[in-house]
Amino acid sequence: MTDARPAPRARPARRLLRQEVADGIKRFILDNRLRPGDPLPTETELCEALGASRSSVREAVKVLDALDIVEVRHGHGTYVGRLSLSSLVEALAFRGLLSPDDDFQVLADLVDVRELFEQGMADRIVASLDGAQLDRLDALVARMREHGAQAAAVDDGGADLVPADRAFHALLVAPLGNQLIGQLSVAFWDVYAIVAPRLDGFTDADRAATVTAHQSIVDAARAGDIKGFTRALGEHYAPVRRRIAEARAHRPDPA
Repeated sequence: MTDARPAPRARPARRLLRQEVADGIKRFILDNRLRPGDPLPTETELCEALGASRSSVREAVKVLDALDIVEVRHGHGTYVGRLSLSSLVEALAFRGLLSPDDDFQVLADLVDVRELFEQGMADRIVASLDGAQLDRLDALVARMREHGAQAAAVDDGGADLVPADRAFHALLVAPLGNQLIGQLSVAFWDVYAIVAPRLDGFTDADRAATVTAHQSIVDAARAGDIKGFTRALGEHYAPVRRRIAEARAHRPDPA
């Protein structure tokens, strides 16, 4: 009996060409040692340099723009992008929101990564923080404490602490002077902040414990106490670990 199913289509050459043009633009950036914010050649110049059509260049630029490798400024031209990790944040957050196997596994993994990330560099972080930076961390803890007191009667999932918490962890690794570490730290935090609202049960006690743990982190860093610093980081992540465990325990069995 003859198989009447249609043969699979070959991969469109247009898609392959678009990727080749995108790779060519990336090579141009590297070969010319361009930096974020530097202008790229015009569309016409890119067509000539890469031997590609105008449509292929436009499609490649759209792909690279979505990845933050280039930035299109309408009316001004195309520039090297900020090279942020925004695409990584979106992909991980989407995975966390749609995970079909275990909605809370991605959250647990993120907590593990964030904690190991900071604890693994504890000695370097403590050694790098100076007095002014520690004072700024103290100020952020004070802001958390103030917001926590104002929102103690409101079940907001800890949203009142979010801006100061994000700034705290960004500042914690900033003195290392490693841009990639800073971007990864903030990216992991952003993914967690997007997915975490799926958890319930952030209590006043959790809010208070979070503030206390942040204060302990600063105090340990100021004292040069690496063990205390590491312990305080663990205490900081304890409330969310409890909430993940409780959410898993109360999750309905699949039909």
